[in-house]
Amino acid sequence: MLGLVRMNTFHMMGMWSGLAACTRQNFSQTTSKYTVVVERCWQIPLSKEGSPPRLNPRRHRVYRFVEDTKHGSKEKMELILTQSVAKLGGRGDAVSVAKSVGRNKLLPHGLAVYPSPENLEMFAEEKRQLREGKPEDRIQTSTGQRTVEFLRNAKLVIPLHTSMDYHISKEIVCRYFHKELGVVVPTHALTLPDQPVTKGGETWCEVTVNGVDTVRIPILVESHEDFTPRRQKRRGQQQSPDTREDGSPLSDENQNA
Repeated sequence: MLGLVRMNTFHMMGMWSGLAACTRQNFSQTTSKYTVVVERCWQIPLSKEGSPPRLNPRRHRVYRFVEDTKHGSKEKMELILTQSVAKLGGRGDAVSVAKSVGRNKLLPHGLAVYPSPENLEMFAEEKRQLREGKPEDRIQTSTGQRTVEFLRNAKLVIPLHTSMDYHISKEIVCRYFHKELGVVVPTHALTLPDQPVTKGGETWCEVTVNGVDTVRIPILVESHEDFTPRRQKRRGQQQSPDTREDGSPLSDENQNA
């Protein structure tokens, strides 16, 4: 029994030593993950055939930096989104993300797929059908969804010159959409009431985003005399409290008071 135990012990020791040797061999053959590339500032002169090169102990140890693969720009992953993802895009959009984001967040949860020829063809056909199909079959894009949410909480104020005889047209409304709200609205996507607006008061307009969602926005039509002070008041609220209405700084006495 004792001899059997010794034999098993020696056998186990041999197995562990072989495994350790194999591990050392694998580690020695593994290249480092990050590499710093350098080059010599002074080239080594050619030596005679059969003799080793002659290295200068100082000159040939001076190197010039070429590339650092650890801190350099990392390659990104190309994917196609299957759902709308915040700050990335909507379904069918091709995005370029970091590999960690693609492998840990998008692919495991089914939010994206690889851009294979089959997937590219499938999403291209889907976009074509949504673009050419019926309006009720279309899907709003992620940018369009954010635009719709913004317009639902917006209110437009338009000045009206009482000294002139005219009405609020689509061109005027689109101009003030861009001027007051920062939204570009084409005239074909804007709908106004059938009765023309020729005097101050409250009215409405409808904006259709990408031909899918329609939002009704309230409009306040003010006389030009009331509209100008309102705009100046808004600009005054955006100024620093240490400045006057004309933009000049207050004196030290006024600031201390």
